[in-house]
Amino acid sequence: MRSATYDHFGKPTEVLSLGDRPTPEPKANDVRVKTILASIHNHDLLTIRGKYGFKPELPAIGGSEALGVIDAVGSEVKDLKVGQRVAAASVQATWAEYFVASADMIFPVPDSLKDEMAAQLIAMPLSALMLLEFLEVESGQWVIHNAANGAVGKSLAMLAAARGVKTINLVRSNDALAELEALDIKNNINTSDDDWKDQVKAIIGDDKISAAVDSVGGEDSGNLLSLLGHGGVFAVFGAMSGKPMMLNPTDMIFKQAVLKGFWGSKLSQEMSVGNKQRLVKELIDRAVDGKLKLPVEAVFDLADVLKAVDGKIQAEKKGKVLLRA
Repeated sequence: MRSATYDHFGKPTEVLSLGDRPTPEPKANDVRVKTILASIHNHDLLTIRGKYGFKPELPAIGGSEALGVIDAVGSEVKDLKVGQRVAAASVQATWAEYFVASADMIFPVPDSLKDEMAAQLIAMPLSALMLLEFLEVESGQWVIHNAANGAVGKSLAMLAAARGVKTINLVRSNDALAELEALDIKNNINTSDDDWKDQVKAIIGDDKISAAVDSVGGEDSGNLLSLLGHGGVFAVFGAMSGKPMMLNPTDMIFKQAVLKGFWGSKLSQEMSVGNKQRLVKELIDRAVDGKLKLPVEAVFDLADVLKAVDGKIQAEKKGKVLLRA
């Protein structure tokens, strides 16, 4: 089968190549899926660089999420059958014509969902939904988060709104503001404005911010913490700046803030099947009723994987880049 492979860690455009690998065979509790579309996520690119929390055995096939059709099922699989259209995330080796995954990580998707939506429905939106529950926020409460124009940030804002949770969405440019507004996301602020913190305070009025999500690090972390309300939760989601978090200990102490690290892939793998099915059903319902929108930047053939992972495409994207197997 065709597959996007690498035999050492490094820059994706330098180490990836289109290879011919044996078609995998499912074990007793696995299914094999014929890939339709596979997503390219930031964590996939970090994995190829050897800089993610998980390092695959080499040589490896890239990818961790895809949409496809079940092609074969293991002897112990009861609730899935050949021919079903399914989505999978937090799995391995999806940048290929076929991939194998545990039946627990596979979810049937309705015909009403377009391929482009279903291929990116689980990983980032599920992370956003798990993040909402990780923060333990309820309807009417406020969450503030940076890098809000990223895939998780957009999903977080839309899924929170559907649950009645209010978000303040921080970005760094007017172009990013326009991205959020195009998705009907409210309460968006450009942190390049000198008075952006005053803008936040004007939005929340006498309310307090119950939770903050930091995807950037550096000074941005301290800015978020300074706006968090007393007893709030501060969740670390990412470190896009590559800099250590700069947190004022006075804020941590007197706000009695709770600092927590969030790793969606690990939580997803440890979550019970029933709980995950509950969340995935919510994602499907939100997507079908239009409350969750997932833009697509481009779709590349698997043979053009080097174009798809190019730094310029990835840096300038306003939606998900997908691979067609």
